[in-house]
Amino acid sequence: MSFMFNPYPYNDPNAVNHITIDGFDTERILKGSQALADLITNHMARHGGHCIIGLDGYTTAPFAYLAGLVGEAAAVIGLPFSSYCTNTLCRPSDDIDNMLSEYLPMDREKDPVLLYGKVYEGGYEGLFDPDKSTALRKKIKEAPGVTLIYGCGALCDSMRDIYTLKIFADITPKQAVLNVKKGGYLNLGRAEPLPFKLAMRRNYYVDFDTAFKLRKKLLSEGFDIYVNADDTEALTSMDYNTLKTILNRLVDYPFRCRPVYLEGVWGGYFVKGLRRLPEEMRNCAWVFDLIPMEVSVVAVIDGVEAEFPYYTFINTVGVKLLGHDCEKRFNGYFPIRFNYDDTFHASGNMSIQLHPGEAFLRENSNELGRQDESYYIVATAQEAKTYLGFKNDADIDGFISDIRRSETERKPVDYQSYINAVKSEPGVQVMIPAGTIHASGRNQLILEIGSLTIGSYTYKMYDYLRLDLDGKPRPIHSYYGTMNLNRDMRADYVNENLVNGRKRTLRSGDGWEEFVVGECDQLYFSLRNERFTESIEDDTKDSFHVLTLVDGEEVEVRSKSDPSLSFTQKFLDMVVVPASMGEYEVINKKPGTVVTMHKTLLKPACDNK
Repeated sequence: MSFMFNPYPYNDPNAVNHITIDGFDTERILKGSQALADLITNHMARHGGHCIIGLDGYTTAPFAYLAGLVGEAAAVIGLPFSSYCTNTLCRPSDDIDNMLSEYLPMDREKDPVLLYGKVYEGGYEGLFDPDKSTALRKKIKEAPGVTLIYGCGALCDSMRDIYTLKIFADITPKQAVLNVKKGGYLNLGRAEPLPFKLAMRRNYYVDFDTAFKLRKKLLSEGFDIYVNADDTEALTSMDYNTLKTILNRLVDYPFRCRPVYLEGVWGGYFVKGLRRLPEEMRNCAWVFDLIPMEVSVVAVIDGVEAEFPYYTFINTVGVKLLGHDCEKRFNGYFPIRFNYDDTFHASGNMSIQLHPGEAFLRENSNELGRQDESYYIVATAQEAKTYLGFKNDADIDGFISDIRRSETERKPVDYQSYINAVKSEPGVQVMIPAGTIHASGRNQLILEIGSLTIGSYTYKMYDYLRLDLDGKPRPIHSYYGTMNLNRDMRADYVNENLVNGRKRTLRSGDGWEEFVVGECDQLYFSLRNERFTESIEDDTKDSFHVLTLVDGEEVEVRSKSDPSLSFTQKFLDMVVVPASMGEYEVINKKPGTVVTMHKTLLKPACDNK
């Protein structure tokens, strides 16, 4: 699933992972349309004159183009060919809209821009007409030559047993959104396109999630051919065993994901300069370095590159990446998300906002958990501050009245008279439990670390009457925000408990130290710094670590048992150390300097302190 609307169309060439696989022939990674067509032809030939092919994929995959390749492959060996799109199996469009109305409410009083909804769980079978599916199965059972069923849901549970060849066409989350933005996209079963933002809401709560869950099942059960179909002019394909071989080798290494970059009305320029992002970018507001549902992972083997959605990787390697406790505790989801928020030299603050708790999200959105966050201050310019909680004497009812008046009458709010401000400086860690009002102020780069919630449930309470980049007023969600507001988060409590909370040294030695920079009861992860001059050793103990180089130029993260399993990490890179790695070490590659590594890991399930 993806909940981003405006990813910048840029593939960071530096965010790749160089791996080696003994005895691996890189020709198993097929490049281009013709190579895929030849592979399909070979499969057809092995099955003789009768072949039923299921071509499924992630939402927005280029099914028509791929179906054309299958038809061409059948023609090469002179077989009759017929094809059927899964759109023909759907219930009538009006019936689907009615069925989904409870998941996609049209209440603009509560949700002015119709952003939120409820995750649909009916699968493709709920969208398909069972009579149409039964009739198609009967029709193609004895059809001569090659029969293709293509489109989202072709490999769903009720259809999967009929195929002699199963193909899955994957799409990275960023590309899926860009495909919708091109226009003309039809949500499954719809007769007419929805406006972009409504199409994306439907995608998030229905189409993306349904495709995500089926892909996870297929990766577990197996299929024949995997295709990265982001670019029809540069397809990458391989058989299922090759896919597993690559991803199971990648998880032996510390690795980095390929980020997604987004412009924003409050966007800054720190990361844009550091990573030499395209000059045409207006700014860089968000850097999704490791938001699991949004990023991809790239493996390079002997110069041959293959890219996969991060969850295709996770759902293939499972416990080796997550660890046994995490895999069970979070049902196979990567439970922490990481990104940078960049307001460095920007025109203003992020919005005054808050996030919901678990009970609210489960009841109202059918989501997996609460949305807690944290900010680690990486870099600041003049007068940087972070807003967190209310002032001790703030009139909270007065604040709510002011923001509601602002929402309807477009009147400014003196937010600084209500909201507590924390001085920002590098190394400050603030924790933001669900319901805590907060904002990142202008002139800083923060490392944001949050909990499992798959989407982004940000209820903006005040946004300074700004227009967004599209020239329209930024949406405010005071209805939901007020429902979830924790009024007890006032300055005394916040400053004592949520700013560098429970800071303490955990271990130390000659030239190195590891210490907690932030923990609180509501957050199920621990936030730490490791500071060293030459090196530091660690052990995953069957729980993944995420390392962010927040001060320093270059380090090498490597396995102690096999130092060839390594990643060279640059300033602000985020690196995942898989749970299965065990003992590892981090080596400072710039002698004479001091390194600070921000480290995030899960607290034990029984540890609420």
